[in-house]
Amino acid sequence: MAEFSAVNSGRDRGGFNAQGLPTHPEYQNYIRRWEFLIRSYLGGLEYRFGNYLTKYQMESSAEYISRLAQTPYDNHCKSVVHIFNSFLFRTEPNRDFGSLENMPELEAFLKDADLEGRTWQSFIKDVNILSSVYGHVLVLVDKSDVNVGTRAEELAQGLRPYVSIYTPENIIDWQFTRLASGLYECSYVKLLEREMRYDNTNVQFYIRTISKDSITIESYQPNQRNPLKVVEIIPNNLGKVPVVWVYAQRSPTRGIGVSDIGDIADMANGIYNELSEIEATIRLSGHPSLVKTRETEASAGAGAIINMPNDLDPGLRPALLQPSGQSIDSILNSMKGKIEAIDRMAFLGSMRAIEQRSMSGVALQTEMLQLDVKLNEKARNLELAEEQIWRLFANWMNMVFDGEIKYPSQFQVRDRNFEMDLLKKAADSNPADARVRAAIDVKILDILEVDEDDIATAAQQAEIQEQLMTGDSNEEIIADNPGTTVTDIEAAAAAAARDN
Repeated sequence: MAEFSAVNSGRDRGGFNAQGLPTHPEYQNYIRRWEFLIRSYLGGLEYRFGNYLTKYQMESSAEYISRLAQTPYDNHCKSVVHIFNSFLFRTEPNRDFGSLENMPELEAFLKDADLEGRTWQSFIKDVNILSSVYGHVLVLVDKSDVNVGTRAEELAQGLRPYVSIYTPENIIDWQFTRLASGLYECSYVKLLEREMRYDNTNVQFYIRTISKDSITIESYQPNQRNPLKVVEIIPNNLGKVPVVWVYAQRSPTRGIGVSDIGDIADMANGIYNELSEIEATIRLSGHPSLVKTRETEASAGAGAIINMPNDLDPGLRPALLQPSGQSIDSILNSMKGKIEAIDRMAFLGSMRAIEQRSMSGVALQTEMLQLDVKLNEKARNLELAEEQIWRLFANWMNMVFDGEIKYPSQFQVRDRNFEMDLLKKAADSNPADARVRAAIDVKILDILEVDEDDIATAAQQAEIQEQLMTGDSNEEIIADNPGTTVTDIEAAAAAAARDN
């Protein structure tokens, strides 16, 4: 079974080998946990390769591999992450770029942020997804160091800032320095870059070390005596480390974030193992095992004949071992409890439910409020990170970012059916106070999200239709309803004919 705890205590099971590299102590502690989290999000073959099924005592490798291939993975992690992402970007953030507005470099950047075809909006969505999985990611804001004479030549060659995402497995070392002002600034970062895979086991790596003064690129070959070889040293003309840490949630350790699916991934792994138990129980209960001595001849199938020696001890007669399937119900109940726990941890009980759950109005409202607080915190983290990215973008352009980024601040989802039921009960009570009846009407319009202009148009059409029924001419209708045109009258007549 693979090690996926927070401590890197298991033996090496493949992947990147950091032997001979100066890595951050927290990198050593969390690397296996990060691998587990990303595999839990990806699911499929990636999850099977992690060997996250518990191996039985005396189980052979072939039996374990067969059980891995037969066990499905119920991917709750991806569901939760994408629900969060859909809420955050349901309304596009309001971006005021200030003095950067209308610059050709900005327009090109918004259309292709990473020089791989992703728009800025798509890129920041991917940043949010990966930070939710890992707890944090790093965004590098870089620009080609090709020397050109004028800005026109830069535009002609497409030289402009671009961004890249680095996940925690590729951030092998970092350091924050506290400035005299009290601000913590990243003064050093070491990034792992994989160039190519030329066979199934050996990979060519490059290590990019960025400091305030220089950028050093080294090739890394772990099987050699001297694994690091300097390829290039480039002056850092920006004078600062152009990286931004994007957190899902901050932890007490600087540079380490808290994953949105940490506990959910552990619970999903429990469901994964219980699905394996169900599959094995069904298979074994449907195909009992025959227990016999070596001398007894027996064949399987309907009408099979068993030949026993005449002197066989009665206590050694063949017998069938067939496990009871009653344990399946208890396993299913355990899985149901784990799924409810996942929904409770993610504050998504009313949204991910596939069956009716008895939750009071207060419970629903409380869960929605908790989800709103959670999403608001994520929005503020993205807002801060995006402003830091734009500051670095402006620095590469020898400018100062004076714009503002505003993400939505409210994400509450309304249970419109529940609210309408309450309003119907209030209306059925026949309130004597006219103000109460008016308030009910206002609430209904708010739930239906009826625009005031639509209300005015509908009222105007009703008035026109009433006059048309009485035989008034177009001139009389226009005189009685200032601002009404012949087109309005024709639209009202068409609507009346359609309704009838």
